[in-house]
Amino acid sequence: MRTFVFVVVLFLVACSGPRQDAAPAFRGTDITGAKLGGDLVLPDSHGQVRRLSDFHGKVVALFFGYTHCPDVCPTTLANLARAVRDLGERGKQVQVLFVTLDPARDTPEVLNRYVPSFNPGFIGLRGDEKTTNDVAHQFKIFHTKQETGSRSGYTIDHSAGIYVYDKKGILRLYLNHGQSVEDIAHDFGMLLNE
Repeated sequence: MRTFVFVVVLFLVACSGPRQDAAPAFRGTDITGAKLGGDLVLPDSHGQVRRLSDFHGKVVALFFGYTHCPDVCPTTLANLARAVRDLGERGKQVQVLFVTLDPARDTPEVLNRYVPSFNPGFIGLRGDEKTTNDVAHQFKIFHTKQETGSRSGYTIDHSAGIYVYDKKGILRLYLNHGQSVEDIAHDFGMLLNE
């Protein structure tokens, strides 16, 4: 009889739903512990070498793209800007880093005009072609040129997600392309609260 009562109690506890003190879940994909990237080292649009470790104490969102991108890149950067703005003063503790996959066209001058147009605090990073390929490989970023015959000459097909680091510099989240502004702000807020 005792065994039966114990099993019933255990069943009721298990079926009672989530504990009230359980931490809320991220809306992006939790990739804590993933071995990707290392300490990214690239110059910004002013020539200053930047490292991920320079931004410890902030939540860092890392996005790879290019300035001639017709839709994915400007939409993603606009959504990141809105999410940061929605956080109010806390948004100053979020650093967005945009790594160009098109160093041939994305000169420092082009990056310096493009990236801050979404938010003055956003930083554009640019390596030479070899460094760009090496960094993209470290982060498992797919990218390939597609000749178009248009005036711009080519587009770049590329991975479109966002890597998010916590304030300790630990890779924590992957946000898919198309993640809502509300989801992005929610996950940034959770990491800021840690």
